[in-house]
Amino acid sequence: MTAPVLAVEDLAVTMTGVPVVDGVSFELAPGEMLGLVGESGCGKSVTALALIRLVPDPPGRIAGGRILFDGADLASLDAEALRRLRGDRIGMIFQEPMTSLNPVFTIGDQIAETLEIHRDSGRAAAREAAVELLRLVGLPAPERQLDRYPHQLSGGQRQRVMIAIALACRPRLLIADEPTTALDVTVQAQILRLLLELQKDLGLAILLITHDLGVVARMAHHVSVMYAGEVVESAPVAALFGRPTHPYTRGLLSCVPVPGRTRRDGRLGSIAGVVPRITADFAGCGFRDRCAEAAEPCARAIAPASAGADHAYLCRLKADWTATPAAPS
Repeated sequence: MTAPVLAVEDLAVTMTGVPVVDGVSFELAPGEMLGLVGESGCGKSVTALALIRLVPDPPGRIAGGRILFDGADLASLDAEALRRLRGDRIGMIFQEPMTSLNPVFTIGDQIAETLEIHRDSGRAAAREAAVELLRLVGLPAPERQLDRYPHQLSGGQRQRVMIAIALACRPRLLIADEPTTALDVTVQAQILRLLLELQKDLGLAILLITHDLGVVARMAHHVSVMYAGEVVESAPVAALFGRPTHPYTRGLLSCVPVPGRTRRDGRLGSIAGVVPRITADFAGCGFRDRCAEAAEPCARAIAPASAGADHAYLCRLKADWTATPAAPS
């Protein structure tokens, strides 16, 4: 069995002492893609930032767990060791490129900087490589784009620049936080196809954070569903989409139209309510106030259960796998 590039064990993150990520665990092998899904506010982006120690401290703090990258625990590395890894062996595509790119430097400077720092490239060689990276991510006329500033680009073009920076050093692990949010459907398909090609050619391990369950179904090998800072269900793609077990997972899937099954005049499912505000003394299932199956024991600690090989969920009730997933009322 191939050793994982990334192994996260019981990761816990707090903000001003309040747990915002609690007991998150998953593994990612070379050439694999893990989809991390859930509503906004579920802890996906905080988890991604915690992996490379970018959670602002204070108010945030990694309160427990291990983050093993090629065997080294990122949670215990010093600042210099982390600096050598970030942007080199670990790349990240941030969710909002306008706030991630530096507005006072050209995009050519920002791509070249990564190569100059991590590859000791000279200025001319780094700029030449930057042109090739912009061409790789499909930015038109890349030679003319090098001396432009972020505000002179469209949202989709800025996102392509972010992807170029993340891929500059051909990382072992790529963390992609909503990498196609600002792109139209056609460009989304091109970028996702590019990620798949790089994954295949380079053996790239990708952690894909997204709201798009269709993208996860087509691209990911494994899925972890997050809610209120916890992974409530984790399974291979086929198992999760074929036998969703946690009520939240079933609710998410009920919101997605299914070709051939969803009637044009039919209503899609919905999940009433919002993600709860977690406090320091919060206990039990975070989904219980929105769940049609909730009962009194759901307010107490929930032990992980298994729904088959590599398929785990966090719920006191075992879902009826033969039933059509229904949205909680």
